[in-house]
Amino acid sequence: MSEAFRQDSTEVFYSSVFDMASDKLSQRFRKFKRKDRKCQAFVKRIITSHLFRVIMISTISLNAFFMVLWTEYEIRYRLFRLFEISEVVFVAIYTCEFFMKIYVDPINHWKDGYNLLDMVILIIIFIPYVLREVKGKNFRYLNIADGLQSLRILKLIPYSKAIRTLLAAEAQIMYTVASVLILFFILLYIFAILGFYLFGVLDRVDMSWGSLDTIFFTLFSLATVEGWTDIQMQLEKHNFIVSRAFTIIFILIASFIFLSVFVGVIIMPTEVSIKKFEQDQMLEICMEEKKQMILKRQREEFNRRMQIQKTETVDKDLSALVEKVKKTPKDTQPVVLGFKSCTTRLCMCWA
Repeated sequence: MSEAFRQDSTEVFYSSVFDMASDKLSQRFRKFKRKDRKCQAFVKRIITSHLFRVIMISTISLNAFFMVLWTEYEIRYRLFRLFEISEVVFVAIYTCEFFMKIYVDPINHWKDGYNLLDMVILIIIFIPYVLREVKGKNFRYLNIADGLQSLRILKLIPYSKAIRTLLAAEAQIMYTVASVLILFFILLYIFAILGFYLFGVLDRVDMSWGSLDTIFFTLFSLATVEGWTDIQMQLEKHNFIVSRAFTIIFILIASFIFLSVFVGVIIMPTEVSIKKFEQDQMLEICMEEKKQMILKRQREEFNRRMQIQKTETVDKDLSALVEKVKKTPKDTQPVVLGFKSCTTRLCMCWA
């Protein structure tokens, strides 16, 4: 009892110490002020722009297409140099993308699971190069490392909101799926032991029922209803009386019940996620339309006020000019405007 208490207390102590240390480190990093704010903002605008998104999606898709072409020997032989150059370009783009994201936010970058996925994929990309340099080109496990390069297409996930929504839905039902799989394994275990003692007895050993590993594979084939007639014909050749009841009961439980439940558990949350995704898309469209309407109204209001201000300014200038003219003293000095005007002025003086 005391030892358990000590172990729990030490675990709590170590966890608290780790939390305190991580909090202090995060506080120190937060207090640190970067001097390259303009460059950081510029790089952030680049990686969040629509053009960068299109470039990355096109690059990943083209890389996947080239990997498909690489599987054809004739195409690989003819375009070998092109494949080598394109591989260097693809790896360089992936590496630049990774370091640009780290440069923008080196602390919060690791809190996103999709960024961790990018890091894992980047490590997988460099594994074949390291193995060729260290172990040589004839390393026996090099083909596995080359086969894992197909995981590069997973880099499309962060750039697709629909895929992220589906993955989030699948992550929410992992506990339910695990529970269904455990129940299915329990069912396989029960029928495997029962099938071994019914059909795998010493004097009547059948290759499909002789050991538990082959029995599990046979039962899985029965559960998928794939080739179950061949399995049943083998059992009937040995005159097993209960074979038909065994096969019918297992297929009813495993295929029509468990697999249906399993599919339903996956499909229902997926449909909910799809509906939620469509609602979010409609909401975004509505918000964008409202935003455009508000901007249009603000622009019209701004133009109207500017027009009113210009009109008021012209009226004020005109009224100020009129007042200035009124306040100007009258000129009593004679002005020679011409012969006719002079004659008129002399007549007026004589009068």
